[in-house]
Amino acid sequence: MEFSSKLLENAVNEVSQLPGIGKRTALRLVLHLLRQPGEQTSDLSRALLQMREQIKFCKNCHNISDVELCEICANPHRNAEMICVVEDIRDVMAIENTSSFRGLYHVLGGKISPMDGIGPHDLNINSLVDKVRLGNVKELIFALSSTMEGDTTNFYIYKQIQEFNIVTSTISRGISVGDELEYADEVTLGRSIVNRIPFETSLKM
Repeated sequence: MEFSSKLLENAVNEVSQLPGIGKRTALRLVLHLLRQPGEQTSDLSRALLQMREQIKFCKNCHNISDVELCEICANPHRNAEMICVVEDIRDVMAIENTSSFRGLYHVLGGKISPMDGIGPHDLNINSLVDKVRLGNVKELIFALSSTMEGDTTNFYIYKQIQEFNIVTSTISRGISVGDELEYADEVTLGRSIVNRIPFETSLKM
């Protein structure tokens, strides 16, 4: 792709690094910004910088937040005895959109994947085990993607908390094997939460 401007080329190269954005799409987006009033581009860059510099992660569940404790964890109407374990922030948003879950979350920040060099200590697993150890959690719901890495992560956490008196369940297989949670439709995902099954049962499937 030939550019008549080095400034344009640099902007396209930066935008094309975003997930799912190729060079042609990046060029279309950059040219769109060029056609807009200057303040619109300034507002966009300011919002991105502000997010990058000021955003926090909830000290309780590791979800994104503007303050130390996210709105979900700070909500007194949520059931703190039930924790839904998810891979990342997008899964929290997907489940919240179903309006089928009124407990709290725990964001692992990924899943165990030796091929990618990600082990248990690279994830927010220790803080989850600490929550269970305190004795306030009655049920842990595993809501990771139905992949080998997701199942491995579920099983690892299950072994870490097995000694504690706690119910462990997993979302039902309305979510197809290999599917990522964030791409499931709201109805299917909501039913998978409501119709969750004991984790021990899933080990026999």
